[in-house]
Amino acid sequence: MDTAWLADLQALAETLNFSRAAERRNVTQPAFGRRIRSLEAWCGSALVDRSTHRLCLTPAGETMLAAAQDVAARLARAQRDLEHISATASTVTFAATHALSFVFFPRWIQQLGSTTWTLPIRLLSDNMNECERIMQEGRAQFLLCHYHADSPMGLEAEHYRHVELSSDRLIPVTGRDEAGKALYRLPGTADAPVPRLAFEEKSGMGRILASCLSERGEGLHAQTVFTSHLAMALKALAEDGKGVAWIPRSLAADQLSAGGRLADAAGSDDWSVDVRIVLIRPRSRMSDMAEAFWEQVLP
Repeated sequence: MDTAWLADLQALAETLNFSRAAERRNVTQPAFGRRIRSLEAWCGSALVDRSTHRLCLTPAGETMLAAAQDVAARLARAQRDLEHISATASTVTFAATHALSFVFFPRWIQQLGSTTWTLPIRLLSDNMNECERIMQEGRAQFLLCHYHADSPMGLEAEHYRHVELSSDRLIPVTGRDEAGKALYRLPGTADAPVPRLAFEEKSGMGRILASCLSERGEGLHAQTVFTSHLAMALKALAEDGKGVAWIPRSLAADQLSAGGRLADAAGSDDWSVDVRIVLIRPRSRMSDMAEAFWEQVLP
């Protein structure tokens, strides 16, 4: 069997015309007809009903068409899988949360030295849920994210390990008034709750904050007015004075200094949450290139 015959049958089923199907397959009509007859000979059954004015497939042709479509889909999937295997072996791929992709990741990679920049590096930036899925599907060797011991992750410890790269802190920030003071102050009051710009609960930051802030009792009076899994979106809205957002200090530092657009909404560390920046990898062996990178990262 020539697998090209299966594509011929699909073209014929779509056009219901030998001439147009032959043109689609870039062969002459006589050659196309011979290939369909060769497929029929291999099947031992007529696949095309040529007795009617309008061409149609026979029941055997419909059965073979379904098989042809299944084979084509399987071959396409196998080709994609092979391309992925090849790309994975020749590239160091990172999944990273948005909060770490913009500032921390490029600085960290640069600090590792010039040798790292000779490696083909690919960065997939997304929310934590999608980053975990990327790791589970094997589309990246490493995951860069924030971590807190009290916040569960979707990656089982028995299948993944991590190394701590740095520390960070989630701090409540807000815009400044004309005098440069914070527009909103925590913890707010029952009568005048502060507007909160919140991470979605299922995002990595959302999980951490939900776990840590709930432990601090009912002292926080805040009303959520906007949610997103994008730290940059929350930061931008906080800068515009729309409310208070808990943002990683690593991302907010550029606007917290004198003259910046952000101010600390708490005035103390009572409402801050200390977190770790970690690099996660599978426990199973990766490509030689990825393993060499991991050895370079280890303290």
